[in-house]
This record gives sequence, C-alpha cells and structure tokens, in this order.
Amino acid sequence: MSRSVAIDGPAGAGKSTIAKLVAKELGFIYVDTGAMYRAMALYLLRKGIDRNDTDGIESACELADISLDYVDGQQIVLLMGENVNGYIRTEEVGNMASASSVNPKVREKLVSLQQKLASEKDVVMDGRDIGTVVLPDSRCKIYLTASTAVRAKRRYDELVAKGADADLAQIEADIAERDERDMTREHSPLRRAEDAVLIDSSDMTIEEVKDRILEEAGKKL
Repeated sequence: MSRSVAIDGPAGAGKSTIAKLVAKELGFIYVDTGAMYRAMALYLLRKGIDRNDTDGIESACELADISLDYVDGQQIVLLMGENVNGYIRTEEVGNMASASSVNPKVREKLVSLQQKLASEKDVVMDGRDIGTVVLPDSRCKIYLTASTAVRAKRRYDELVAKGADADLAQIEADIAERDERDMTREHSPLRRAEDAVLIDSSDMTIEEVKDRILEEAGKKL
C-alpha cells in the first residue's frame, strides 16, 4: 500500500520548496505536477497542435503517457518513456502549458496519471487541488498558507536577489488577484480539504514548517 502526503495552498506559500524537503526526508518521490503539465504541452507541440485548437488538444492528450522517476536523486520527467528534462523549460513549452492546462480534458488526464503514480509509489505532491481532487484518500493532508503580505515579501526578496526590478505593492496585488482566481475557478478550485491540517507559515522558518509536516506524517502514515 503506497503512502502519500498531499500539500495544498495558495501561490507563494512555499509549497514546492517544502514538499521537496519533506519528500527527501521521508524517502518519497516528489511529484512536480507543473513539470507534468509542461510534458503534456511538449507532447502537444510535437504533434503540431495549435494552442487554440481545443478539439485537437482534447483528442491528443488522451494518448499521452507521462510519468516521473528519480535517478541519482534527480527527478526525470518521462514522456512516452523518453527523458524530456532538457526540453520542458523553454518559453514555447511554458506558453503552451499555460494555454492547455486550463482544458478540463488535459486536467482530467493528468489527474489520472498523478493518481496512477501515487498508487505505485510513496509520494509527496503539492498543488491547488491535491487533497480535494487528486488524492482525496490521502491520510496526510496539509493546507499550507501565509498572509498575503508575507507571501508578497518573499517573492519580492526572491526577485531582488536575482537582480530583477520589483514592486512590492504590485506583487501583493497580483497575489491577491491570483488567490481570488484560484479559489473561484470552475474546475478544481483551491480550498482546504476538511481533513487537512492548516499550517500558517507567516512566522515560521522553512525548517520549522518541514518539521511540522514530518511530525504530521509520522502520526498519520
């Protein structure tokens, strides 16, 4: 029986960073759902399908086989059995992923692939609808959040560290708008699962959040 940790929460809550650390400590596979959407986008581009061709996207996505594996601690994204790590981070793929990921059929297909992965391996998965839609039966669900101001400041610090121009007020407005969009969208809106443990990381370090989740996992798994 495979085990899972499902982590949901709004943009900028630190889900991916925390999920990777938790997976490493537990010896589980970290499922990068975003990378899976990018692999699907690459598949569609290779099939020559236009991002606005809804019917083409819907019929093609049914045949895509996407999974994740780990080799020497490195996540490998497999598309039809091929390692596509070197191809999925381009601007073209990112744009196609953004357009195709809103398609309900694409979401449906990837959710079923994510569920298949979780049935075969111990996983830590993060996203917006993991505990509610993808892994509703997971015994360890976490809803990770932080105040809008804290999330904006973290993003601002990240950008400044990279030498980019950043406007804190604008970032905070963008995050608030994205929260609204994620929580009110028609398909798989962001919400806390009834049995998810709420962790507000506003005043916590990454280490403290990781330890708190590991404590929950220890009790529930």
